[in-house]
Formats: sequence, structure tokens, C-alpha cells
Amino acid sequence: MSRNDGPLFVTLGMFIIDEFEFRDDDGKPDGRTQKSQIGGGGTYAVLGARMWLPPGKIGMVIDKGYDFPGGIRERLLSYGEEMWMFRDQPHCQTTRALNLYQGEHRDFRYLTDRIRITPRDINGTKLGRPHSLHFICSPKRAQQILSEVREVAGWKPTVIYEPIPDSCIPEALPTLKEVLQYVDILSPNAEEALSLLSLPLPPTKSIIEKAAGKFLDFGIAAGGHGSVVIRSGELGAYVKTRGKNGLWVDAYWTASEEDARHVVDVTGAGNSFLGGLAAGLTYTEGDVYEATLFGGVSASFTIEQEGLPVITPNPEEPDWPNWNGNSPRRRLAELRRRLGK
Repeated sequence: MSRNDGPLFVTLGMFIIDEFEFRDDDGKPDGRTQKSQIGGGGTYAVLGARMWLPPGKIGMVIDKGYDFPGGIRERLLSYGEEMWMFRDQPHCQTTRALNLYQGEHRDFRYLTDRIRITPRDINGTKLGRPHSLHFICSPKRAQQILSEVREVAGWKPTVIYEPIPDSCIPEALPTLKEVLQYVDILSPNAEEALSLLSLPLPPTKSIIEKAAGKFLDFGIAAGGHGSVVIRSGELGAYVKTRGKNGLWVDAYWTASEEDARHVVDVTGAGNSFLGGLAAGLTYTEGDVYEATLFGGVSASFTIEQEGLPVITPNPEEPDWPNWNGNSPRRRLAELRRRLGK
């Protein structure tokens, strides 16, 4: 790992307290609910990075409303106190959202006003000027964020942009094209990518590869080596960088019956994947393909349970804690072995 000055990864994703409600196919509540779970794409992203990086090298802003639960604060601190920048918001509630599941369909809506985070919020703080900057938003909001990044003299972070699902529609494509020149890594999931480009579903490897080529043609990281990483569930992830052949990276947990038992809840897996990928860039001298393996391992821990993965000490390697009782480095070695690396 290199780059000892300043944070290596910061996300602008929001912290959210999630509520869950489940309904049957007729729309009637089935009696299952989950209250006050830690959520938010930013939270999952920074934990994906935490699996590889020390807490003092990563970060996220946590806006604490007047109703912020103390138990949640303690859970967050268990991952490392240095990685969180808490901001008191005494005049508003902590951001909350409802995840409503009916069969395979998921609906998401905010229950409170959102407190958005911008580069200006971290400039001049311990999270200022990170080497990699991650955000999850619409293309229109991405324009505003990238404008603020350019305001900071001498700061040229690796920009990792994850479009929100609601904005992955053909009508948003013109604005997306305008922002891509300032983006280093664009990473929608497969359904989002095909929806943006008006390509047919369901996703197949061939059509995902076609989508990645189209995004590169739009001018990602103009003048640089921009990349597209399309997250594709059990198919893995497709990585294509300008001037290089595209490559597939297998998911850690495969579609086999034995592996399927490890897949409990995919909430946050894509966000965690990108945090892991960003961390991987620091170990691979910026090789996006190699870094994607780190992302796949981070996602593998995220989907093994409902809610966040559990961090515990590793007596054998104190600097490398275990997650869900296992070692990220061990899983990375296994994934590399499968890929013949």
C-alpha cells in the first residue's frame, strides 16, 4: 500500500437508518419488519474499503439528528473511530428510509428530509482531499459535485461514480454524457446500465460487454484511462478500460447450491464492492481489473447476513481483522487461484 499522505478513500454517500417492511404477493403485510438498521450506500461503501485499509485512511460523514440512537453510534465505532466524521444536526431527524419488499420487487423511499454531503463539507477537515472519491447520485447532482471538486486547487482524486437506480433511465443519458469526462470509474449494475442505454433485458454477458463499450465511447475520463465496471450479480463484474480488452471477474460466491447458502441479503453489496475496489487501487498501482477482485471479496462479506458484516480481531495478524470470522486476504487469494492468477 502506498500514498501515506491524507485519506485514501472517502465517500459522499449518506448515512441512513433503514426500516424494512415485507408484503406478500397480494400486497398484504406478512408480519415481518425490521426497525432501525444501519444503512445507506455510503456506509456500505466505506466498510467495503475498511476490509482492506486502516480506519485512519478512509472516511465518511455521519449526520446525527436529534433522534440518533446511541447503540448505532457504538456499532459504527466498532469498525474504527477515526473513519467517521460525526456532525450534530440538532434541529432535524437522522435521515431515515423505508425499504418495502413485495415478492421480488423492492420499493425505497425516504421518511425524512435528506442531508446531502458535498466536497465542500469535507474540504479542510480530516477527510479533505482524498485520493479516491466515491458518490452515489443522479447525473445532475454529479455535475454539482464535480464542479466543487474542481474548485479545490491541486486536488485530482480518482472519481468513482455510482448512479442511483432512479436516475438510470434514458432521459438521464444526455446529462450523464456531460459528466463522464470528469469520471475515472463509472459503475452501474447490469440492469441500470442497460436501462440507461435502452438495451434489452435480461442482462447477458454479450449485451453487458456492448454496454460497457458504449459508455467508454461517451468519453469517460477524457484524456485519461477511464474505466467502466458493470456489476452483474452472480455473473461477476465486467471491467473495461479505454485501450484495453474487457475482462470478466467472477463473483466470489458462485451460483452453486453450496455457495448459495452464503447469500442471505444483497443489500449494500454493490456499494461495498466499490469501496473494496477503491481500496484495491492502492495495492495494485491503479490496475482496475486487479482492484475489482478486492471489490468482489468485499461484496462477499456484505451479502452473508442481514445488515452489516461483523469485524473481529485477528490474533494471527493484528493489522488485518477478520470479517464474519474470515480473512479478506484469504478470500482474495482463493479468488485469484480460481482465476489462475
